[in-house]
Amino acid sequence: MNKFAQLAADIAKLWAKYGAAYLSGIENTLILALVGTVIGCVIGFVCGVLNTIPYSKSDHPLKRFFLGLIRVVIRIYVEVFRGTPMVLQAVFLYYGLPYFTNNSMKFTSVWAAAIVVVSINTGAYMAESVRGGIISVDPGQTEGAKAIGMTHVQTMTSVILPQALRNIMPQIGNNFIINVKDTSVMFIIGFPDFFAAHRAAVGASYLYFPSATVEMIGYLTMTLLASFLLRWMEKKMDGSSSYELVQVDQLTMTAGTYSFPDHSSPFDERNPEAVKSMQREALRRQVEREVAEREGQRLNEQRRESHSKQKGGER
Repeated sequence: MNKFAQLAADIAKLWAKYGAAYLSGIENTLILALVGTVIGCVIGFVCGVLNTIPYSKSDHPLKRFFLGLIRVVIRIYVEVFRGTPMVLQAVFLYYGLPYFTNNSMKFTSVWAAAIVVVSINTGAYMAESVRGGIISVDPGQTEGAKAIGMTHVQTMTSVILPQALRNIMPQIGNNFIINVKDTSVMFIIGFPDFFAAHRAAVGASYLYFPSATVEMIGYLTMTLLASFLLRWMEKKMDGSSSYELVQVDQLTMTAGTYSFPDHSSPFDERNPEAVKSMQREALRRQVEREVAEREGQRLNEQRRESHSKQKGGER
């Protein structure tokens, strides 16, 4: 118990002296993780969509060449940045650019360098997640969208990506939580994050374990809050679990009711012209049935009369 009391006293001492630095580091960590995750998701979505553009041997050779080249470039990007540690990526970008260009190209802001590193690293992971999310959507929906005249871009933006986004939402949250923790390696380029505050406090006070305890509690609190918010967002995207059918007639339910934006479908029962057309068609069919029934009755009567006359002649 004495050790725990001593630990609590040391933590209180550190917080009283370096609390502002810890809070500033937490703020910088969250901003970097959030911005890097958002930009990385954009990069991942672009790469994932480009990587799933369909082409066949019947397409123009230039189209097949450029799409093949794009896929090769994306594959190299994903493998390089997914297969190397973020700390080395930061070193290569922040210190490697001026080394190879004789200081003609370099980052003047550590914030810019950190955002670029976190974004491209996240984009490499998200590219494969987006590709998997797009592939996981039922191919029949793509075929149906093309059957009603939608282009590949319209199919992606209106049909596939909304469903893929829901499928990869847990992975987006997972990448954000990873970035909250992995931004700690940005101290290598002098970024003032939460871990940098810990290193500064330890260097001044030599209270390594109490400061590490503060770091552990801080990172755990941030990740738990992020997990809670992301689960809440997933539930919001799922919608209500209670549904009421607007139409219960099975014949109506099987009718096509899709209405492309700004265009009325001839099968859309909300279209007044379609309703009138359906009513006229039903009336025409009813009249034809009545005429056919009357004609059938007349023919039956003629047959009966002819049959009766034949019997009378035989007698």
